[in-house]
Amino acid sequence: MARLDMGSAAGEPYKALGRAQVALDTGPLDATVRELAKIRASQLNGCVFCVDLHTRQARRSGESQDRLDQLPVWEESELFTARERAALAYTEAVTRQVRVADALWQEVCERFPDEAERGHLVAQVALINAFNRLGVPLELRPARTPGGSQGA
Repeated sequence: MARLDMGSAAGEPYKALGRAQVALDTGPLDATVRELAKIRASQLNGCVFCVDLHTRQARRSGESQDRLDQLPVWEESELFTARERAALAYTEAVTRQVRVADALWQEVCERFPDEAERGHLVAQVALINAFNRLGVPLELRPARTPGGSQGA
């Protein structure tokens, strides 16, 4: 059980975060890139709830298990496109709270030439980090079904 039910304790701010995610989900950023960024940030932040949630969503959307398995080592993997690599590098820099180097930003701009899509990438990475910063300290856990298997 989580330490705090954010829906009850801070309902409006928590709902606002959810509305922001809905806006991002319907925006111009490619759904695959969006999910990869959410999963990778959640892995780096150690948010078991978000890793579970977003890997399930990615699989339901057709993401391969091979790519999910290699996501922690995406830099060594040959399974990710140049666009995905730019998004993952940006995600890692922001999540690790290091300066986004000019060369990385230029790569992001080249791979995401549409400013709206690039803006949605920036917002998505910021938002998943916010969600992780709720999930980790509040010890959110994935739902379990009877028999101990993961819930959907």
